[in-house]
Amino acid sequence: MRLAVTHETVYRFENPAVRAIQTLRLTPRNTEAQLVQNWRIDVSQDCRLSPVEDAFGNLTNSFSIDGPIDELSIVASGVVVTEDTAGVLHGTRERLPLAVYCRVTDRTRAEAAVREFAHSVAAACEGGRLTVLHALMGQIHERVEIDPEAPERLPDAVLAKGAATNADVTHLFLAAARVLDIPARCISGHLYDPEATETAAIHTWAEAHLGDQLGWVGFDATANMCPTDRWIRIANGLDALDVAPIRGFRTFAGAEHMTTRITLRDVGPA
Repeated sequence: MRLAVTHETVYRFENPAVRAIQTLRLTPRNTEAQLVQNWRIDVSQDCRLSPVEDAFGNLTNSFSIDGPIDELSIVASGVVVTEDTAGVLHGTRERLPLAVYCRVTDRTRAEAAVREFAHSVAAACEGGRLTVLHALMGQIHERVEIDPEAPERLPDAVLAKGAATNADVTHLFLAAARVLDIPARCISGHLYDPEATETAAIHTWAEAHLGDQLGWVGFDATANMCPTDRWIRIANGLDALDVAPIRGFRTFAGAEHMTTRITLRDVGPA
């Protein structure tokens, strides 16, 4: 597919902000499954973007602005050509040993209920790790409803409540995979839906490492499938905090209002 993406985030301040420092993870990289034809980032205030590759191999851009700032707009846009590889990932820049992706973070803690869930799914499977991970993805999809308005929940609470945000569903999958000693990481990006081409949030899913032959393979428990050419991959990390599209701080008094609008369009053959 050839997908055009526009990701716009706007901050509006009740009283002008004094300063803003932001780090952006908005730029996709080329892999064997996607080719970035063009990409740009526009910031409404006068600033200079400083590109840096982070420890996970993600492309980041940072900037700082001194106020007064009434409104700050950040727009990332471009065209990406994607290919369906059934979730198998090749051609990425790997900077860290696999053991890093077995680490537990504050958002991927596996309490007793999650450990029991992971082991019960694995015990019911006849086959290797790939079969287990497909079963894990299917079980999570069946048991947990996506609720964009849900509060932030840890994996055990996601299982107990049966509803969570896309990010916390991903955290549950990561926690369960790591319980089974499978290296797993969080991925941020975009999912193209021809019937809903606009969204207000970045999409997340998981990748698990399945040995030298397959390497990293994507699993999206929200969609209950491995990524195809409808997915655009941007950043990887241990959890959703590592792959947040915009992180930083703004110094201001009063209220801050943030809106995000992401649109994807299929623009025809590559």
